[in-house]
Amino acid sequence: MDKGTRNWEKAILNPGALIGDAIRVLNSTSLRIVLIVDTSGLLKGTISDGDIRRAILRGLDLTSPIDEIVNYQPVVVTVQTRYESVKRLMQQNKIYQIPILDEHSRLKGLHLWDEILDVSSKENKFVIMAGGKGTRLLPITENMPKPMLQIGGKPILEHIILHAKAEGFFSFYLAIHHLGKMIQDYFGDGSKLGVKIEYLVEKDPLGTAGALSLIDPIPSASVVVTNGDVLSRIRYSDILEHHLQNDADASMAVQTYEWQNPFGVVRTKGLEIISYDEKPISRSLINAGVYVFKPQTLLLLEKSRPCDIPDFLALISRENLKSIVFPIHEPWIDIGRPDDFRRAVDQLTSSEIDGNTI
Repeated sequence: MDKGTRNWEKAILNPGALIGDAIRVLNSTSLRIVLIVDTSGLLKGTISDGDIRRAILRGLDLTSPIDEIVNYQPVVVTVQTRYESVKRLMQQNKIYQIPILDEHSRLKGLHLWDEILDVSSKENKFVIMAGGKGTRLLPITENMPKPMLQIGGKPILEHIILHAKAEGFFSFYLAIHHLGKMIQDYFGDGSKLGVKIEYLVEKDPLGTAGALSLIDPIPSASVVVTNGDVLSRIRYSDILEHHLQNDADASMAVQTYEWQNPFGVVRTKGLEIISYDEKPISRSLINAGVYVFKPQTLLLLEKSRPCDIPDFLALISRENLKSIVFPIHEPWIDIGRPDDFRRAVDQLTSSEIDGNTI
């Protein structure tokens, strides 16, 4: 038997590394696993994509040691294990990667679910919100919808569609308003890209969630939604699976945002100084603009009435439905300001985006 994916060596990290090192390995390989290997080649443990997401929720930071999140008893196979057995282990344990070891527990390769099974077509509708005016990007959006701005030789929208298609999404809704005909003329019914595209036409602006009220009929499966100005290496299938596994009604991708206070912060009790922090760093979770919604939540929206995501989530909460977060660590760019767009144009090529090296 061969050694699985050919890029597995790039996922190796030494046992004394930090969580920041693990994130860099994940983002540079797209294998969604870090292999902890000592100097003699022995596999000591693994760190999965999910381990990193849970660490983010626990408040661990880039300087925390990986010891806190390593799985020291991962599922492994030998070089003699047949594909059918590997596939069965992955299905039984709900995992996407299995290290391959020799008889001395030395790492010899890595099996990936995506390489063992072909990507199957998903029944889930994929909605891209592309109706905004992009006022922060004026004047370049005066005669061009923001999602149609080109990066790496392709419109932002096309990158998003191709990214989703690679994960098995083939049925798309594009919510359009500002200069929407330009989007329709470019993409048509989606056949040129090998997908199906329908349009949610906003006669008046409907906000960041209102266009979902135009979906007819209501889908039978959960709907994946993304803003049309977000480029990221987020795996849409991961947030969908996270949503389904947790039986959530609404899921939101979130990213950790750090901000350093430029001043020393003094805490007092009356006149007494209780503590003093020199330029402390604050951390919070921010909305990454990717969501999953159960079909029943769409019924809460009034057709053609403006609604933004915060209001939609409030509606869901008032119905005592379950909303959860999906922490991401992947590279992510919200192209909302001129500086963001210039940075994306300067730094990213089409091959880098489509090759998942954002």
